[in-house]
Amino acid sequence: MKKIVVLISGNGSNLQSIIDACQQNRINGHISAVFSNNADAYGLLRAEKAGIPAHYLSPEAYADRINYDSALLKAIDQYQPDLVVLAGYMRILSPDFVQHYHGRLLNIHPSLLPKYPGLHTHRKAIENGDKEHGTSVHFVTEELDGGPIILQAKVPIFEGDKEEDVIGRIQTQEHNIYPLVIGWFLDGRLTMKENIAVMDGDVLPAQGYASE
Repeated sequence: MKKIVVLISGNGSNLQSIIDACQQNRINGHISAVFSNNADAYGLLRAEKAGIPAHYLSPEAYADRINYDSALLKAIDQYQPDLVVLAGYMRILSPDFVQHYHGRLLNIHPSLLPKYPGLHTHRKAIENGDKEHGTSVHFVTEELDGGPIILQAKVPIFEGDKEEDVIGRIQTQEHNIYPLVIGWFLDGRLTMKENIAVMDGDVLPAQGYASE
């Protein structure tokens, strides 16, 4: 069975959706380990409850990001993962880390990329008067939130919406599409070739599978 390692920094709701999908055989694989840069991440407890090895690696114990990522890489590789999944992991990865897992590193970002890379995406969408917002699953490259998009999901923004309203809609979609994409990858349907996402042998359009 294919092996997944998940990186988190916080609550781990997307991690939970992946755990559930594995347990329900919607993903042909299992989570071998979860790693976090935050000792208080609730996602670590989610992993422990599911019987998954959960590890905290302190950034303060390393001189810089490169040294931290080198140690993280070595720890991850002990599990020999087929896929590394970022699920709310809030550290920017070093180029060496990204290259090491080239083509088998996924992220989910709460915006309709390339719109709103980085942080505070929901707030920006509301403040700019956007009528829709969304989430994107993409391969990770050295460009921040700039890797080829695999799948996006859109949600409406209604007049009077607060940030938490939009976040709730976004998370519902994330919990559906992230396990789906992970399943595609582990089934061998999804690859990245020359920084382009390929699904069932066909190059995906810029906005991902089934884009309008």
